[in-house]
Amino acid sequence: MSFVIVSVGLFISDSSMRILIVEDDAELSTSMAEFLELQGAECDFAYNGLSGVELATETSFDVILLDLMLPKLDGFDACSEMRRRGCSTPVLMLTAMDTTEDQLDGFRAGVDDYVVKPCSMPLLWARIGALIKRSQNQQALHHLGPLEINVESRNLKRNGKAISLTPTEWRILEVLLRHSPKVVSRSDIENSVWPDQEPDPGRLNVHLHSLRKSLDKPFDYPLIKTVTGLGLSISDEDKIHVIKGQSDEGPNNA
Repeated sequence: MSFVIVSVGLFISDSSMRILIVEDDAELSTSMAEFLELQGAECDFAYNGLSGVELATETSFDVILLDLMLPKLDGFDACSEMRRRGCSTPVLMLTAMDTTEDQLDGFRAGVDDYVVKPCSMPLLWARIGALIKRSQNQQALHHLGPLEINVESRNLKRNGKAISLTPTEWRILEVLLRHSPKVVSRSDIENSVWPDQEPDPGRLNVHLHSLRKSLDKPFDYPLIKTVTGLGLSISDEDKIHVIKGQSDEGPNNA
């Protein structure tokens, strides 16, 4: 049930990632950590399921390597408890049990992927990298009702239909999304989008009109809402969330 260590030079990482190894075999944990640290990772250890849950929920990691056969709490129950406590860190389960039913049990518990023992270290590193990349892509993807937003690639869809925005429209949208569903004053939007320029209500109106034309006009109902005297919000709700004490004396006819 040991991993096969193969020395390679292709997996050196420029940026450090934090990895939690939950494995009761101390020798195997050390072997994995030595290889992973050569790739630039930082490793921490837990030697039973309960300790793994505590570390996973109290400390920030990029990925968790979780053995199945653990004392105190097995890998399935440990992963379920991590998820119950709100831990969303990707979990890569290490196991010699490779039946379909075993893997389905793991996925139901919240496991993200599997590595079947024995496994070469380079393959383990590659699976870790793929898992983290997939997790980062998922984090970049956000939903607001019918709206699907990928902030990294700047891809935008509503009801599955692709929407193209100008760079300025994207900046306005990002300000509204960052505060959604709260109302953002027009002056705050201007300061965020054009921090080094004098306020120009007409300029904001032009870009808002274009943004609404792309984002709202072709569809059944608007997501961008004007709250008279306060500002604007983006929401899939009828209820508007107003920040107490907020006011906006500027024009609001966009």
